[in-house]
Amino acid sequence: MTESAAMPELFTWEFATDPYPAYAWLREHSPVHRTTLPSGVEAWLVTRYADAREALADARLSKNPVHHAGSPGARGKTGIPGERSADLMTHLLNIDPPDHTRLRRLVSTAFTPRRVARFGPRVQQLTDRFVDGFAVRGEADLIHDFAFPLPIYAICDLLGVPAEDQDDFRDWAGMMIRHGGGPRGGVARSVKRMRAYLVELIHRKRAELTAGTGSGADGGPPDDLISGLIRASDHGEHLTENEAAAMAFILLFAGFETTVNLIGNGMHTLLTHPGPRAELQASLARGESALLESAVEELLRHDGPVELATWRYATTALTVGGQPVAAGDPVLVVLAAADRDPARFSAPDAVNLARADNPHLGYGHGIHYCLGAPLARLEARTALATLLTRLPDLRLAADPGDLRWRGGLIMRGLRTLPVAFTPEVPQGK
Repeated sequence: MTESAAMPELFTWEFATDPYPAYAWLREHSPVHRTTLPSGVEAWLVTRYADAREALADARLSKNPVHHAGSPGARGKTGIPGERSADLMTHLLNIDPPDHTRLRRLVSTAFTPRRVARFGPRVQQLTDRFVDGFAVRGEADLIHDFAFPLPIYAICDLLGVPAEDQDDFRDWAGMMIRHGGGPRGGVARSVKRMRAYLVELIHRKRAELTAGTGSGADGGPPDDLISGLIRASDHGEHLTENEAAAMAFILLFAGFETTVNLIGNGMHTLLTHPGPRAELQASLARGESALLESAVEELLRHDGPVELATWRYATTALTVGGQPVAAGDPVLVVLAAADRDPARFSAPDAVNLARADNPHLGYGHGIHYCLGAPLARLEARTALATLLTRLPDLRLAADPGDLRWRGGLIMRGLRTLPVAFTPEVPQGK
């Protein structure tokens, strides 16, 4: 397809603020587009919904970086910073069947919808705790004060990280989502520290399970996710120690940053779209849940937390959307572009919280569909409902054009989200 001279510039700060016009141009003029990424790696960007959905399910597009035809140095720029040197590559985002099938089955026995559903009251407790921390002030940064701490402490609780160690995880996680904004090498060091801690914690929990000395809140066997992963490895098929550490790491890494962005981007969308926000608040005031559930799906579609799906590599020469792709080429599916494709979604740039036909790709598609999606949805529903109910006149305390988005290729999220509201009156006054 012939490219227009009006090709927009990609990966600038202006692009990061609002990438959707550029993605619209690519969908129309160059839907499978070869580009040089900021890291220097050349890759294909897939922007149309139909092509994106097909690519996400195409077994010829491998998740394993060993298939990348680039140099070893380039391959080192195509994953999570620090995961290679920390020996954390064996997780669901980086492997293919049959290993992926085995690991996903084992992890799914531990990370069940039932376990997530039982976690609902704890998510509400944490949500109230963080809102309590700023509700009396009349102002807050919803990223720093709320959207960031909520999922990191939630996933720590779910994994079984002791309360006295969770502040360390907050520090490590904060470094990991700066995307180059911290000290040189800080991300890799944080990943290594997190990995070392998880290995030690798995050792400790395995010893407790073997000795029968650990117990859950009800006095029975421990019900945390790491204990579940250990038990899952003891029934015929096994998670190795490194696999268990890598799986705990990726559940934490993928499970907190996506939720930070889902809550932050979602609140930003509601604050800048007063009509839909008023509809949702009215529905919540009536004690309804249906609009809240569809609202989270629409927020995932409209300005979701994951801009590009994680890396894929062509294992053989193939065609994607009519474009020949050579063996070894990286392929990046642009979820943010696909989810605003007018060929699939009516009025795709509009916010319709009651949108019924909404098969968005916000959490992927196919065998790599996000395992943690139910937890992220639970946290988002709880967070949005609590904020809009307790702080009904919540409003943006900055010009939308002055907000800054974090750099980074895969994720899309705000650095800050300053808000103002009528302070809550402290109880007892």
